Amino acid sequence: MTSSPSGTSAASGSGEAGQTWKRRSARHTFASTVLVLEALVVTFATLGAYGLRAAPAAVVWSVGGGLALVTMLLPATLRRPGGYLAGTVVQGLVLAGGVVLLAAPVDAGGFLAGTTLAVGAIFAALWVVALRLGGRIDREKAEWDAAHPDG
Repeated sequence: MTSSPSGTSAASGSGEAGQTWKRRSARHTFASTVLVLEALVVTFATLGAYGLRAAPAAVVWSVGGGLALVTMLLPATLRRPGGYLAGTVVQGLVLAGGVVLLAAPVDAGGFLAGTTLAVGAIFAALWVVALRLGGRIDREKAEWDAAHPDG
């Protein structure tokens, strides 16, 4: 823990001149991290699909690039109603993209499609873990704060 110039601990939630800091939600932090990392994976999968010519370039870039962009921008919506639902829908779209790649008529695309589907399933599992574990951590923090009001 570090001390601020006013002598209070930065972890206690108080800052300089009586300013209080709001604790960040673990659920929000975990979910945001999963989405940003998933955007990178979708971008690389799009590059692979483009390189293997799994579909016309315009289709690959509009679908893959659009999904990567949505996945990158989605963490900004997690504080709004429906943000986590939108993240869940994106998980389904990423998995659907892996299934579509399995059906692509590409000789060497089997590895890309299988890998994309497997990595999509891993990220879907990470999404569920982020929501459940993050929610549990937030609840436990709230309980501890209620039991220890003085800090």
